[in-house]
Amino acid sequence: MRTFLFLQGHPSSFSLKLARELQRRGMRVLHINLCFGDVWFWRGLPAVNYRGRLGNWRSWLADYLEKEQVSDIVYYGDRKPYHRIAATLAKTLAIDTYAYEFGYLRPDWISIERNGMSTCSHFPDDAEQIRKIASHFDAPDMQCRFPYSKAGELKNEITYHFSSVFLGFLYPFYNADRYYNLFYEYLRGIPQVLFQQRNARKANALIQQLVKSQTAYFLYPLQLESDAQLRFHSPYAHQREAIEQVLQSFAKHAPEPMHLVFKEHPLDNGAERLPHFIRSAASRLKVSNRVHIIIGGNLNQLLQHAKGCVLINSTVGLHALQAGCPVKTLGTAIYDVQGMTHQSSLDVFWEQPLQPDAALTRDFVRALAGTIQVKGNFFSEQGMDAAVPELAARLIENRVNGYGAYVDPPPRARGKQSIC
Repeated sequence: MRTFLFLQGHPSSFSLKLARELQRRGMRVLHINLCFGDVWFWRGLPAVNYRGRLGNWRSWLADYLEKEQVSDIVYYGDRKPYHRIAATLAKTLAIDTYAYEFGYLRPDWISIERNGMSTCSHFPDDAEQIRKIASHFDAPDMQCRFPYSKAGELKNEITYHFSSVFLGFLYPFYNADRYYNLFYEYLRGIPQVLFQQRNARKANALIQQLVKSQTAYFLYPLQLESDAQLRFHSPYAHQREAIEQVLQSFAKHAPEPMHLVFKEHPLDNGAERLPHFIRSAASRLKVSNRVHIIIGGNLNQLLQHAKGCVLINSTVGLHALQAGCPVKTLGTAIYDVQGMTHQSSLDVFWEQPLQPDAALTRDFVRALAGTIQVKGNFFSEQGMDAAVPELAARLIENRVNGYGAYVDPPPRARGKQSIC
């Protein structure tokens, strides 16, 4: 019998549902609580508590894995500090690890990968391999089937994080690895919520103006500064470095009529004051009249009319490719594949953006959905109930990252770093 150890999960009942499904199929399930939020969302199944320091976590976990004869480890988010340590330890013990996260295909999908994601992904970046994988699968259902309440998502987030803070004395050495102070982050986010509709109206008005006047523009979707994709899978210490690089290149190489639209992330709390930085840099580079910043707005419409999309590694890039919009990545992205994304320099991108191969993009999405994406979400009962049986089956049958006659494709050819 295989023994699945669950570490920290998404702040919802998703991990609990998945664990119960594995139990129903004859697997043994264990869980380690690292904070009170873990306790709250694991109600109904037994667990052990780790209340020690992060520095002692590896040795404690090694003893636990040996004692319990753990065969598989499952967790949400492969860059969390406890999970990074668990992954490196598991590799030495020949224990399989599986990370799940929000889907690369948004909004109705969940990602599940062996060992890790993005830089650490085993999903191939070779066009022929991608086409071969795609041939094993039907076209995925891309219709949004599982709508959810934003209020429900926020309630779970607040419950998880604030219970862990207010009951922190139960786990006195817990390392949450938060980029911002919890109270600061939520307080900073209040204005974004209050002015959400107003910001959306202003953004859509600008989009309509650009489209109606047939103004040529490129799109730069900003990411959250706290995003693990930015912190661990890009060459930048801060997003401002990428913004400065893009603006300098735009000022020197973009044709004079061309405009550049920065779109803030919908969950940005404003702490980094990126709009102020962008305006100052654009003014210094004398391109203020061609640079715009929006909060909200119709992303699909932006992509349909954009001449190209430059970004670090946001999942917006995959949406852009599916819309036929040229994409230039500045960091490591799973969709950065020759034939799909612009492989030449950023300076060249402004005048000669590579049009994505539509057939290869379709095969990429089909291969992705068949191997490391599961239809469903974390935020609704219907979404979780749809995803859990398929995800459990893939875990038990060793089909995570698997396709056809192959169980585990080779690591990606590019972008591998020591973090894996």
